Amino acid sequence: PMFTSCCPGWVKYIEHKRPQLLDHISSCKSPHEMEGAVLKTYYAKKMGINPKDMFVTSIMPCTVKKFEAHRPELAENRQQDVDAVLTTRELVRLFNMRGIDFADLPDSQFDNPLGESTGAAAIFGTSGGVMEAALRTAYFMLTGNELEKLEFEDIRGLDGVKELSLDING
Repeated sequence: PMFTSCCPGWVKYIEHKRPQLLDHISSCKSPHEMEGAVLKTYYAKKMGINPKDMFVTSIMPCTVKKFEAHRPELAENRQQDVDAVLTTRELVRLFNMRGIDFADLPDSQFDNPLGESTGAAAIFGTSGGVMEAALRTAYFMLTGNELEKLEFEDIRGLDGVKELSLDING
């Protein structure tokens, strides 16, 4: 089996309390860490910015993301992909301290520097969404075709566990 989680608290729990499961955890970074890596590599190169001159801040609901951002294994060439994490509560406090009221801000155009979102992004946050997104991407990369609807089946006797068989060769 493969386990995925964007929760650094869950990952830390597995590392300390269930180390026998470590080989079954996806090696993918969490979405905000992936975004930090993209910003400091692809985007920096595209815009001609030295990544060392960038400061990436994530706005997240959970304080454990602060711990995650400073894990040494998430650093690229000794530079963290995400430099700081503010919780949503801290951000609201910061706005209040500075007297920023969103109702008073002028409308502006979204700059969208990395293009439009994909269908995989839409299902990512749902239970099983990471695995489905990975399967859809792998299928497309191997066949050049979009994957139609996936039919997951419940495994009898294992509540909440689903199985999928996918024929790639046709």
